[in-house]
Amino acid sequence: MKKVYIVSHSHWDREWYMPYEQHHMRLVELMDDLLDLFETDPAFDSFHLDGQTIILDDYLQVRPERKAAVQKAITAGKLRIGPFYILQDDFLISSESNTRNMLVGKAETEKWGAPVKLGYFPDTFGNMGQTPQMMLQAGLDAAAYGRGVKPIGFDNEVLADDQYTSQYSEMNWQGPDGSEIFGLLFANWYSNGNEIPTDRKAAQEFWTQKLADVEKYASTSHYLMMNGVDHQPVQKDITEAIRVANELFPDYEFIHSNFPDYLAAVRADLPEDLGTVTGELTSQETDGWFTLANTASARVYLKQWNTKASRQLENIAEPLAALASEVTGAYPHDQLTYAWKTLMQNHPHDSICGCSVDEVHREMMPRFEKAYEVGKYVADEALAQITAAMDTTAFPTDSQPFVVFNTVGTAKAGIAEVLVSLERKEFKEGIPSKLYQELAEKPQGSYHVIDKDGQVIPATISSEQVRFHYDLPKEAFRIPYMERYVTIRLEVAELAAFGWESFALVAGEAPQQAELIVSAEGRQLENEQVKVMITENGSLELTDKKLGKTLSDLLVFEDVGDIANEYIFKQPEGDQAILSTAFPHTVEVIRNTASEGEVVLSQTLMLPRSADELLAQEQQAVVDFRYRKAQRSADLVPYTIKTVIRLDRFSPQVSFKTTVDNQIKDHRLRALFPTTLAVATHEADSIYEVVTRPNQPAAHWENPTNPQHQHAFVNLHDENFGVTVSNFGLNEYEIVGETIALTLLRGVGELGDWGYFPTPEAQCLGEHTFEYGITLHGAPAERYETYKQAQAAQVPFMTAPIANHAGTLPSSGQMVNIDSPLFAVTAYKRSETGAGFVLRGYNLTDQETDFAVTKPGYEETLLNLLEEEQGDVTTTLRPYEIKTIGLKEA
Repeated sequence: MKKVYIVSHSHWDREWYMPYEQHHMRLVELMDDLLDLFETDPAFDSFHLDGQTIILDDYLQVRPERKAAVQKAITAGKLRIGPFYILQDDFLISSESNTRNMLVGKAETEKWGAPVKLGYFPDTFGNMGQTPQMMLQAGLDAAAYGRGVKPIGFDNEVLADDQYTSQYSEMNWQGPDGSEIFGLLFANWYSNGNEIPTDRKAAQEFWTQKLADVEKYASTSHYLMMNGVDHQPVQKDITEAIRVANELFPDYEFIHSNFPDYLAAVRADLPEDLGTVTGELTSQETDGWFTLANTASARVYLKQWNTKASRQLENIAEPLAALASEVTGAYPHDQLTYAWKTLMQNHPHDSICGCSVDEVHREMMPRFEKAYEVGKYVADEALAQITAAMDTTAFPTDSQPFVVFNTVGTAKAGIAEVLVSLERKEFKEGIPSKLYQELAEKPQGSYHVIDKDGQVIPATISSEQVRFHYDLPKEAFRIPYMERYVTIRLEVAELAAFGWESFALVAGEAPQQAELIVSAEGRQLENEQVKVMITENGSLELTDKKLGKTLSDLLVFEDVGDIANEYIFKQPEGDQAILSTAFPHTVEVIRNTASEGEVVLSQTLMLPRSADELLAQEQQAVVDFRYRKAQRSADLVPYTIKTVIRLDRFSPQVSFKTTVDNQIKDHRLRALFPTTLAVATHEADSIYEVVTRPNQPAAHWENPTNPQHQHAFVNLHDENFGVTVSNFGLNEYEIVGETIALTLLRGVGELGDWGYFPTPEAQCLGEHTFEYGITLHGAPAERYETYKQAQAAQVPFMTAPIANHAGTLPSSGQMVNIDSPLFAVTAYKRSETGAGFVLRGYNLTDQETDFAVTKPGYEETLLNLLEEEQGDVTTTLRPYEIKTIGLKEA
């Protein structure tokens, strides 16, 4: 007999087309109804709580008195929870954020009971390729998802040119490393069993259609009907509806069920011809319009803040706190968990994707700031603990020592900036204004920087300045003071992964520096590796000296209209791109030493003020964006783009910092980087993966654009030459022919989707700054090095002054040693259990490579993503492998 499994649920977007608290109050009502229903209808099997434990916190924040009732329902299996903390957008958050979502979800479910063993991604805007490996490493061997695959149906014909098709709603899903899990597609969406009638006539019509729909794609006689949808109240008469269905359709057995029971039944009865989908699942519509990849550029300020907060927690606070714990024996687990949970509250798909109403995204900003500030506090505390234990006796007693940390998992060079105090006068010594004046009137001194061996290190030292500052002792009242100080910009030739090195400021003139970086009145920047020229039309010409390769027409800014919404970009019909090369420019030198050079390229374009008046009419009438006829306004206004072009002495990367005061609407601004590379595929930084993607979509693709997600970089290359474009918080790019097009800003005026929701703040009016860069490379080994450097470039060197004293911690060292050039590190932290350290990362390539991690006095063990021991560590890294290493004291 055919069996119909009806699973009650409500897909709970915490915030979306209404502000958070509007959704929140409706959640309270839903949970109240559920707890009451569990008591009054014993035939009601259970309710699936959308795979996210944060719902429990949200409810109990308002109804703390019902905690016992919640626990009773979970213990009885009536309320099915977990396994995640939130339902994230997996592409727009970091690799570690995806893992922490599982780690926090595990910890939260352990407080209540057992989680549903199902990777749950009902409405994620595409699915990351490493999901199979990640799920298996989290003890999950199945995943359910609503997007990313197109089911073919009765004809069982999978399209040869499309990896995103399946003949059934059930399939195998294989990751790039070969990991494979069971995949369940909501082929008729996660609402295919919503609002089931109890009226016999209505139920006859309902089930006749719904059963035909589900049977079209099902591979077995076990049919899943999802009784719920977005923010759906629980159907209180569901058991009566099921009784009616059983009477009307005697060839079917209808039961109120749950995911564990359904999964067990369907997996026991799968056909031999079950298909397999591979890697990323990012195309749920064959015409390409509804991949929703343009959410990567909606409200770009959210993405920049997310990158900033993520880097602060993952790459600064946690490594420094781990090192400090070797001195103090303590690690701030609770503070970091609080910061992570606060950050992850911004990671649901309608939040981080920037596709909600303005009130939602306003509320996100304090969460980003909170998470960042906690991360900064943890890092500052760790620096204080580390420097208090650091031995500086190798430096002259009259010097001012300081330390530079590289807190990422690859060696890096560049400029480190540190503020060094020369003299302080506490407020108890006199009137603040007089103390300030006394310090300010002291004669300027001359200084230079030395290493612990007394060798002079190239540095730029500012003139002496005076400022107000204060100390906050742990066991005393605050100490305000005036301080005379200098700012040092130190040239770091190379600092080992997770390494630190100490230096000191000493009195005396520094030797003359070598040749300067900038020349030709600011139009040329050059070091031993590359030369950059600003050409007559304001574009760049970049030459790699080793490769003997020159690229032209780089850093051209392109502006076009956008008449769609937060989800999707749509250029007006016939709209022509406006390019920066059509307008005059100026160049100004702002920094020029032997260590670093910076010039400002200023360009003022004339751009349409907004779309024309027709767009507002089409929006209010909810005209499908694909069929809109609106154009850009004929009213042109000046639009100034200022770009700081930067080159350091030891780096092949040319970096950019572009600033605009955006006062126009309904447009998209991109930076273009032609590469001369006519190749079929490219690579980009994704979740625990350098993913290879085709440059051209399948033949049935109708969308004239093909936007993609990235994190730190995108790359085009052939066997001899390649171009890596890096970024900070700019998650959208497109490969257009041979050009890498990097989206800087996209401004639109509505949410989109199922109605008209105005979002004036999504126009992103005001000042914005965008950071990105370009590096040329040769052989594959060089390519992978540009990837690691692009990731490392998102994290600055950390610095701190040190007092002159003896200590137990050496003035230079390394937290952990990694001997694997193709291993990209994503985390170095204390274990969740507190027993030792955790190092995590992944293989950048599809090649097996050597792997070794050492830390003196510690032994290595293999962990999974939940930090559970798996056995001994192998000396190889498999293709695309995600590897977590535990380090325990031997």
